[in-house]
Amino acid sequence: MSNRIFGSAFSRRRFLKGSALTSGAFFINTKFNHLRLADVHSSPYTTPWSQPLAFAEYATPLPSFAQLDPLPQLSDFQRYDEFPAAYQYNIKVCEALHCAHPQLAACPHSTYNGSVPGPTFMMRYGRPVITRFENCMPAVMPSYGSCDVITHIHNGNHAPESDGGPWDYFHPGHYHDHHWPNVCSTDPTTGLPDPLEAKGTLFYHDHCHDFTGANVYRGLAGFFLLFDNLDSGNENDPNPEAFRLPSGVPDGKRVKNRYDIPLVLCDRNYDQNGMMVYDSLEMDGLLGDKNLVNGRVQPYFEVERRKYRFRILNSGISRFHDVWFSNGMTFQYIANDGNMIPTPMELQNVKLGVAERADIVIDFSQLPASTTEIYLVNRAEQVNGRGPTGNRLPMSQAPKLLKLIIRPATGVVDNSRVPTTLRQLPEMNLPVARTRNWHFDRTNGMWTVNGQLFDENRCDALCKHGTAEIWKFSTAGGWAHPVHNHVEEPRTLTLNGKSVEGTTLQGRKDAHPLYPGDEISVYIKFRDWIGRYPMHCHNLTHEDHAMMFRWDMEA
Repeated sequence: MSNRIFGSAFSRRRFLKGSALTSGAFFINTKFNHLRLADVHSSPYTTPWSQPLAFAEYATPLPSFAQLDPLPQLSDFQRYDEFPAAYQYNIKVCEALHCAHPQLAACPHSTYNGSVPGPTFMMRYGRPVITRFENCMPAVMPSYGSCDVITHIHNGNHAPESDGGPWDYFHPGHYHDHHWPNVCSTDPTTGLPDPLEAKGTLFYHDHCHDFTGANVYRGLAGFFLLFDNLDSGNENDPNPEAFRLPSGVPDGKRVKNRYDIPLVLCDRNYDQNGMMVYDSLEMDGLLGDKNLVNGRVQPYFEVERRKYRFRILNSGISRFHDVWFSNGMTFQYIANDGNMIPTPMELQNVKLGVAERADIVIDFSQLPASTTEIYLVNRAEQVNGRGPTGNRLPMSQAPKLLKLIIRPATGVVDNSRVPTTLRQLPEMNLPVARTRNWHFDRTNGMWTVNGQLFDENRCDALCKHGTAEIWKFSTAGGWAHPVHNHVEEPRTLTLNGKSVEGTTLQGRKDAHPLYPGDEISVYIKFRDWIGRYPMHCHNLTHEDHAMMFRWDMEA
């Protein structure tokens, strides 16, 4: 393996030409018959609730710091002297077989260490790490997707060289080292990390230019969880300031009986042989007719009659979710995307665009003794990749994602709690240098921002370190665009001219769901790192078809 050998960005012509020349992995019939997956495809029947919910393994650091060979080039990393790595990880991006259901085939997937979803990183603030991703993919892909990869920590506070920008993809036989400081963004009034900027529920995924959608569809996504002294991951924490939320590591040990549950929601299509299929020429967005949770089609999960923390991630390509429990029970909503909100909100549902997350706490002890099973369902009506229709499906017609089997109450111990106060919002204490408008639209059949296709060699916004700006996102027509910015999280100010205070959009967010005709105004700071970053639509079909722009942070 050699280090950091990148390709030049694929052109749109190369992408479309490669897609068109590839055989039936993209179509039920060839392109010459003009029969698209969306027109003719229906996956085979699978029996629901036939397998338990699966959990990814934890990512494990190397036992010795010097085991990466060759050693990382530390001079490549900004501010490494301030945040020297305490641990090293080595992750292999490789092809492996994965079966999402016993009635489907074992299909080739792109994976991190052979796992679908990828291994869960359990990180702590103040413990910087270096992670090496080795590209062990085959040199030629037999179907869809790309053998070139680059990993992005979605919502990470990372310098550009470790951010996993789409232009930094690299080839099989090479590797890329990432330095993750695991530090909060800076408070400009003190010059120190601001604990109010702490994030908890992040995730990581492939971000290869032009092929993000296909590579994520093939399996390249996983959770990245960050803990600190407040959100400590220990419901028995003696620290009086600790939240003591339902934890995945009771008594400080990693055990199977977990109460902090990562849930990766996505949808996929399969042919009549049970093989996973993907249409790379679909321009509007790709919907699957099989709902997967943690890599399995409609699994079940047994829960005790106590509180659980569910970290729900919409990791699909184009599908939006409106998540409910089938009995209409309420839950405590504690975080939007990776960010704790000031006080919990009692809700019955939460809407999630692509890449949005929600942290919720559910108390199953409140259910009647007669209730032995309920379902997690999606009530968002969506008939194509454009986005949801705006209609809410009746509960009886909503697709069931996960069956929850409620155990008897005997012997249940629950030391967890949901505090009345979580994290206050950081101050908007940087001067506003200017206002920019970003319009997400369709131009001549291609996805554009401000009428332009993405060009990695063009900087569309040069932003000054130590300032802030007001950015306004808008869209038109019948399209929905979940807008994602790298490194800096904009704080939502208004939606269609109205304050979002007290809603699930309050505070900082890294994915901003634009529905048809919406305008969102945000306040965004520029701190910590120098270099280039992207902003893009996280409907991955739209992103891969050029709905992205580059902005740079200068000193």
